[in-house]
Amino acid sequence: MSEKPAQDKLWGGRFSEPTDQFVEAFTASVGFDQRLYRHDIEGSRAHARMLARVGVISDAECEQIQQGLGEILAQIEAGDFHWSVSLEDVHMNVEARLIERIGDVGKKLHTGRSRNDQVATDIRLYLREAIDGILAEIRRLQQGLLDLAEREAQTVMPGFTHLQTAQPVTFGHHMMAWFEMLERDHARLVDCRRRVNVMPLGSAALAGTPYPLDRHYTAELLGFERISDNSLDAVSDRDFAIEFCAAGALIMTHLSRFSEELILWASAQFGFVDLPDRFCTGSSIMPQKKNPDVPELVRGKTGRVNGNLVAMLTLMKAQPLAYNKDNQEDKEPLFDTVDTLAGSLRAFADMVPHIQVRAEAMEAAARGGFATATDLADYLVSKGMAFRDAHEVVGRAVRLGVETGRDLSQMGLEELQQFSSMIQDDVFQVLTLQGSVAARNLHGGTAPVQVRERIREARARLASGV
Repeated sequence: MSEKPAQDKLWGGRFSEPTDQFVEAFTASVGFDQRLYRHDIEGSRAHARMLARVGVISDAECEQIQQGLGEILAQIEAGDFHWSVSLEDVHMNVEARLIERIGDVGKKLHTGRSRNDQVATDIRLYLREAIDGILAEIRRLQQGLLDLAEREAQTVMPGFTHLQTAQPVTFGHHMMAWFEMLERDHARLVDCRRRVNVMPLGSAALAGTPYPLDRHYTAELLGFERISDNSLDAVSDRDFAIEFCAAGALIMTHLSRFSEELILWASAQFGFVDLPDRFCTGSSIMPQKKNPDVPELVRGKTGRVNGNLVAMLTLMKAQPLAYNKDNQEDKEPLFDTVDTLAGSLRAFADMVPHIQVRAEAMEAAARGGFATATDLADYLVSKGMAFRDAHEVVGRAVRLGVETGRDLSQMGLEELQQFSSMIQDDVFQVLTLQGSVAARNLHGGTAPVQVRERIREARARLASGV
């Protein structure tokens, strides 16, 4: 007669004494991996159907498992499920409850699989769904940017390099720059999703299984594009999660840059935009304050997402094949990246369409800083002057403007002609802000007509689902 296991674990037969109470709590992951419950049950249901298909379990046993798992799912979603730390993780909690509900048939569910390929499958199912949600939020934010860009396609603002006034652009053109950054983010995530959507189930612990599993059938049930090709790699691979965290870090870096500009623009020193009150807070001591908390918080949260990427890379850097307990530590940084990214994108998608632009303040700022100096140089080049000579001429004109406190457009023709006789009456067409903006009308240029054309192209692409 066999001895009774020293502990009530589904794997406890090998052990002669129970797990230390502290170690049990220290090694448990159910506190955070329980969010995988839907994906764990989905994977188990598909696995059971496949086992019945290949004759490892009977159709009747499969139906019992399906019913039991459905009841457990309903119990979890109703908030009536007790998660046990002693059962370590989401997988063992669900399996133990299944055995409790349907008896020995429940013990057959784990045939032909290991927690190693089970958790790898669960994470991929979870991340695939999360990516789809994040892609939708990116598109929603892009739609908001297109609406704002179209509304402000003719609003002139100063363009900056080194945070110094450079050349006039339009606010619509600036918003389309943000759109392009998000377009690359969207493409990266779509590409990442392809590598997420590979099924490791059937790899078992590390070396496959002798059962006649139909992995392609399981993959079809779960919506995976293909199955993994190497069992060792399949159970230990976390490249897909690292890649997602890298894409997430880039998205958050872009949102942080957007945030920085909004924070500057909303300040009294710039006064370019007004953020909706519902996305701002006040001060406990200064009644006049309207703090841009959402952009500031998104800018701050970028650090934790970047940190999650470093944590994931460090986690994997020295692991031998195949699965190691270290990999339990992949979930918290991954989950945090998903949550932070989804929340930040949602906040921006909700906020951006309601940004109010202060066009007069932008135009006044664009009139300062000699924003049309390059246009004057290009004008002289069009008259036949070499660019380096034109650069010198305009530099001397700017020096006069600095000394007298006037913009180039505020100087008279005779004053400008002292720097070059090539300057004629038509110079004032390029020294106006609208003239300057309209002159740069190549594809991707600042001219309102080009901005609107780009918006139309972008709307068509988003509508087509590309």
